Amino acid sequence: MIKLGEMQTLVVAKEVDFGVYLRENADDRKEDDVLLPIKQVPEGTKQGDKIEVFVYRDSNDRIIATTRRPKLVIGEIGYLKVVEISKIGAFLNWGLEKDLFLPYKEQISELRTNGEYMVGIYIDKSNRLCATMNLYNVLKTDSPYKVNDKVTGTVFSLRRGLGAMIAVDGKYLGMIHEKELLKPLHAGEEVEVRVNQVKEDGKLGLSLRDAPRLQIDKDGEKIYSKLIKNKGSLAFNDNSNPEEIRNTFNMSKSSFKKAIGNLMKRKLIVITRNGIELANEKNTKSNNDFKKSSGRYNKSNNNYKKSNNRYDKPKDGYKKTNDRYDKSKDGYNDFGKNKKTYRNRKSGK
Repeated sequence: MIKLGEMQTLVVAKEVDFGVYLRENADDRKEDDVLLPIKQVPEGTKQGDKIEVFVYRDSNDRIIATTRRPKLVIGEIGYLKVVEISKIGAFLNWGLEKDLFLPYKEQISELRTNGEYMVGIYIDKSNRLCATMNLYNVLKTDSPYKVNDKVTGTVFSLRRGLGAMIAVDGKYLGMIHEKELLKPLHAGEEVEVRVNQVKEDGKLGLSLRDAPRLQIDKDGEKIYSKLIKNKGSLAFNDNSNPEEIRNTFNMSKSSFKKAIGNLMKRKLIVITRNGIELANEKNTKSNNDFKKSSGRYNKSNNNYKKSNNRYDKPKDGYKKTNDRYDKSKDGYNDFGKNKKTYRNRKSGK
């Protein structure tokens, strides 16, 4: 079936003076043929050839094909320029001879001529292609991405209580949950995000943060760096206000707690009554010390093995110690003899 609003490959069914008629398969009904005007027909085209085209309705409301790809097709979003505004809607330049209609009811903000606005495309009830600024329902939910993939998207809506709605690759629906919004975002902003969930309906859960383990290290380095700049102490701990933590460190309170817990395990910081401090006395460690500390986990296994060797040695030392105890017994006996001799001398025996 020929699809309105999409790029597709069709077969040349018939040649005429004013173009060629296309159909999906050679044995389809003639009534389903679509005209590709002569000015769009590639040179040397003949019956049976396959041509990639976009199908839409022309100014006379006829379904027609073009080899030109418009700026947007169904399932994609992007910025289009307003060329005319009327009482019933606006007309947008999308790269074809006939401008794309944006109905008034599909507008979410006031428009101005020559202004560019983010829109998607849908088919209305009368089977015509139209633009919409309500993008939630026009994006696809069959992305190829999986958890922890890095993707790029565009913010198209900010919803209180939900978060930022993102068009991944300009065609897949995703959302950054409100609790993951560590910095202010605005509509139209390009963001690089991580997929942290693929929902059953195909929608993507997104995060501005890296995978948990990587993020803890990044958060820890951020806190450690601020400690150094603040002469080794910060007035933040588990009881600090979440908003103050977010404003200062650009992370949630939960992430902050995980990060300082990780720094404590590495013995880089200590928690005091007033907040957190660098663990060393002079508070002069650099970020290189943080990285070295991170690297210790890689070396720890070898150190542990060496430590085991040291445990082996003390066993021998222990035997020697036992020998010394054995000697000490002899020494004690000697001392006892001497002591006895002393008593004997004293008593005249």
